[in-house]
Amino acid sequence: MQQPTAIRLPALLAAAWAIFIKDLRSELRTRYAINALVLFAASAAVAVSLGVGFIGVRRSAEYLLIQSTLLWIALLFAALNGLSRGFVYEEETRTIAALRLAAPPIAVYLGKFLFNLALLVLLDTVTCLLFIVMVRVEVGSPLAFILVLAAGGLCLATATTILAAIIARASFKSALFAVLAFPLLVPPLIIAIQSTALTLDNNALALALPGIRTLIAYAVATFVASLMLFRFVWEA
Repeated sequence: MQQPTAIRLPALLAAAWAIFIKDLRSELRTRYAINALVLFAASAAVAVSLGVGFIGVRRSAEYLLIQSTLLWIALLFAALNGLSRGFVYEEETRTIAALRLAAPPIAVYLGKFLFNLALLVLLDTVTCLLFIVMVRVEVGSPLAFILVLAAGGLCLATATTILAAIIARASFKSALFAVLAFPLLVPPLIIAIQSTALTLDNNALALALPGIRTLIAYAVATFVASLMLFRFVWEA
């Protein structure tokens, strides 16, 4: 009885990977999401550097929290601006019916999730480098900093993927996406800001570890809930 499951799982993963590659190739041709993410990250870094100067050289607890807040605000709004088109693009190009026939719902969600995750890796890398260079943000604990960014990025990817599917057929897609995203993303955003502020100081990983665990738990819960609900959203 275990053999069919063993056969279905590789096929499911192969379908998810094929959808990820399809989205990646399409994005490399149009570069809509990449340009939106990079331009927003660059604009945010330039605006912060011109508005508050080299705030990164100030090492008090209050200034570290401000640096962390500005960084995550830039990441959040860039993500909201670029990750909402995962399913909207399928609606605009009228390929969503073919996608329904070509792959099971879970494979579609996993493929879109992997694509959003790849975009977030690019966004995190570009935004952090710009803030480090232009705002003079100094990272006291690089390993903890990377782990917090990775855990926060998982939260963003899991929430935005299912929300992009929900708003794909709506008339006011961008506005609806932001309205639905904020209640889901505010709790992990607060934890990510506080944890990132700890990593900017010369604190050990142990101080940021509770926040990292909470972010991972939130991402896992959102991911599991999305897998359970996606079939109903996709077939509606």
